[in-house]
This record gives sequence, structure tokens and C-alpha cells, in this order.
Amino acid sequence: MARFRPDWLDEGDDPDYRFSLANERTFLAWIRTALALIAAAVAIVQLVPSFRLDGARVTLGVVLATTGLVSTALAYVRWSNNERAMRMSVSLPFSRCLFVLTVVLSLVGLAVVLLVAFASR
Repeated sequence: MARFRPDWLDEGDDPDYRFSLANERTFLAWIRTALALIAAAVAIVQLVPSFRLDGARVTLGVVLATTGLVSTALAYVRWSNNERAMRMSVSLPFSRCLFVLTVVLSLVGLAVVLLVAFASR
């Protein structure tokens, strides 16, 4: 298992375990969010009736699944950057991924609202 251990875990000082555990809980929350996005993609493609606009379900599913996939990768990057910062006693790094995730999901929500409103006519 040591071969999967990043070298930066040996740098700096071990942070208070409570901070490391809080960072890990945040990582797990990101993973749960990614899993929910992927599940939503499957649900939209498989369970939601077709919209009047051809390809809308598949497009929404692809956007949600891609967002889930990217969120999974960003979860690890964010966790490792925060852990590294705590070990080096520097400020936690700023991440734009929260803003990007908010924008993407807001656009998906808007698209769903418009598709539902359009489909009801």
C-alpha cells in the first residue's frame, strides 16, 4: 500500500488529525455529490419521458455524467491541495471548481425548467 502513498505526505508537519478528518469528510461529500450527479444522469436518460426536443434527455444526461466525473477528479485534487497546505502551514488554496459546479448545475436546472415548460404545451 505504500506505493500509492504520495511523497508530499512526508513533507511539512502532520496537521491536527481533526483537520485531516474534516478534509476527508469534505472529500467524501464531493464523492457523494459526484455519485448523485451520475445517478441523475442515468435517471434522466432511462426514466424521464422524452421531451419534444430530440436529444434533450441524452444531452442533459451527458452533461450531468460529465460533471459527476469531473467532480470526482476535482475531489481528490482539492483534498490533496488542502492536505498539502495544512502540512506546510499555509493558507488553504482557492478553488474555482465550486463556482464552475454552481454555474453548470444552474444551467442544467434552467434547461430542465425550460424543457418541462416547453413539453407541457
